[in-house]
Amino acid sequence: METIFDLCIIGGGPAGVAAGVYAARKKIKAALITENFRGQSAVSGEIQNWIGDVSVTGDELHKRFEQHLKFYSKDIDIKEKETVTSITRNDAVFNVKTTKGEYKSKTVLVATGSIRRKLPVKGAEEFEGKGITYCATCDAPMFGDLDVVVIGGGNSAFESASQLLAYAKTVTIIQRSDFRAEPIMMQKILSNPKVKGITNIDLLQIKGDKFVSAIIYKDKKTAEVIELPTNGIFVEIGSNPSVDFIEHGLVKLDDREQIIVDPKTQKTETTGIWAAGDCTDGLYRQNNIAVGDAVKAVEDIYRYLKN
Repeated sequence: METIFDLCIIGGGPAGVAAGVYAARKKIKAALITENFRGQSAVSGEIQNWIGDVSVTGDELHKRFEQHLKFYSKDIDIKEKETVTSITRNDAVFNVKTTKGEYKSKTVLVATGSIRRKLPVKGAEEFEGKGITYCATCDAPMFGDLDVVVIGGGNSAFESASQLLAYAKTVTIIQRSDFRAEPIMMQKILSNPKVKGITNIDLLQIKGDKFVSAIIYKDKKTAEVIELPTNGIFVEIGSNPSVDFIEHGLVKLDDREQIIVDPKTQKTETTGIWAAGDCTDGLYRQNNIAVGDAVKAVEDIYRYLKN
């Protein structure tokens, strides 16, 4: 007889793992499908805002996520090293296809996160985790009394700069075109004597030895090539939600391709589908928030299944 799960969780980051743990403890007949158990923050050298840990590396935190979920391996069917390719619906049952098979489920929770846009410049990959970071919330305290650079010109870049001001000696915000954050936010941050804004540049290279030491850019107006010394680089050039496998029209997406959810329950507009974490249109992006989203979703899914 073909197995029909009550819940299929897609994703192995903080949101997916939290959902898996809660589903297992509630004895929901669930499957969790993931390529791996490494979310965006796995590359962070130190995380100081994960509640319950004063300090933990990103790699260690994600290993703990995996261990916690697998403690309940008898209560949840973990499908590891599988990538979901599509979700379709047949009456009251969803068909979730992966690179290894197909699973049927009464409900689906999408918790696939997002992918940070990486710097397309020489040295960026080499120094990721060695001065280049994609999470000011996670890593700002590591750069106390140092000169740092924020790359980006939107609200996220200025929010990161605001957080860094509590720790860094100076903050330089650089952007390839003009700044596009909210005017009030820009005025407040750029008026701080510790902050400098540089626009209309082309990034050329990240330099360093064992750690970042400088960023090289060209001024578009003067064509001058400038080497800016820095101890850290915070990248805020956007991210893309990991929702490529979702068929057009299955759930409602916003103009950034993020899944639109009800923030009270994490429900989508499609009956039977919930979403949690960075793949949604939620305003904030943090491990703690993704976990909270997932817990809300499973609580609501449990009620839905029981009713």
